[in-house]
Amino acid sequence: MYATTDIYPVSDFNRKPAEHIKRLKETRKAEVLTVNGKAAVVMVDPKSYDRLMQDADLLKTLKTIAIANEQHENGQSQPAKEVFEELKKELKSKFQND
Repeated sequence: MYATTDIYPVSDFNRKPAEHIKRLKETRKAEVLTVNGKAAVVMVDPKSYDRLMQDADLLKTLKTIAIANEQHENGQSQPAKEVFEELKKELKSKFQND
């Protein structure tokens, strides 16, 4: 879990939003806003958010590749040529009247 030292009460943000926005842009570090002493939201600047989303997409892709690799190693895959032949037969049977 990521721990940040930039923790502020939401009331501080409400009083000085410009300060928080400026700090976010300059440091690119996430800020945690609290309500009644408990974390309520995490704020990040747009560039950092974009980077996080790109990293999440990459992680999802890597996970998919790892699953596919594991399935291949366990003999749960088919050669592409066989898959395309099956698809071709299926499509021909569905659209033979067109």
